[in-house]
Amino acid sequence: MTHTYQLTGMTCTSCEAKVKSSLLSLSDVTSVEVSKNTNTVIISMEKHISLPTLQEALGGPTSKYQISANQHNETSEQVKSWIKTYKPILLIFGYIIIATFIVQIIQSSFNFMQWMQHFMAGFFLIFSFFKFLNLSGFAESYAMYDIIAKRFKAWAFIYAFIELGLGLAYLIHFQPYIINIITIIVMSISIIGVLQSVLNKKKIQCACLGTVFNLPMSTVTIIEDALMIAMSGIMLISM
Repeated sequence: MTHTYQLTGMTCTSCEAKVKSSLLSLSDVTSVEVSKNTNTVIISMEKHISLPTLQEALGGPTSKYQISANQHNETSEQVKSWIKTYKPILLIFGYIIIATFIVQIIQSSFNFMQWMQHFMAGFFLIFSFFKFLNLSGFAESYAMYDIIAKRFKAWAFIYAFIELGLGLAYLIHFQPYIINIITIIVMSISIIGVLQSVLNKKKIQCACLGTVFNLPMSTVTIIEDALMIAMSGIMLISM
């Protein structure tokens, strides 16, 4: 993707060279074209980079070089970047929601509890599938943030099988009371490590979809775990 920004503070060709060099130091920037005559800079990047990050590369808020962009365009690009980053998860959730809604639609009446049961079955089965594509790779990634896997690596391998078992159990409605309790316990343990990583702003890969997709750890991961905890809690209370 390529974006054009306004850039003030350039007075000579040396300024142009300095700005170009500073911006090229960012890992996701592939090319930079600078013009002091038009006070613009054209940046090509592999993924969207926020204005604060670009400004920091130029020396921070107090630098003589100040970069700016149309706020609407900036917000739009941030949204596009977010959607592109989390497209795999969004598609998976979309597929599960549509499929489970169809199951309810073809029945005589919509059963919300049954819909949640089927949704959780699809969630755990699909997410465990991606983990099993590279189980050892998932274990390595999971051990970087999970509070148990950090100390007991075998837990990462066990966790993948637990997800598979939960998916099958929800699918066939096996011992729902026990299964919901297990889900709450397992997902509560999982969310602790996720919360710690997000709050500490650690830039590590989320292992929710194994190693197939390079997804960053973020609030999206927290929402996933919290959603499973909430759904299992609702079903438990309704029994």
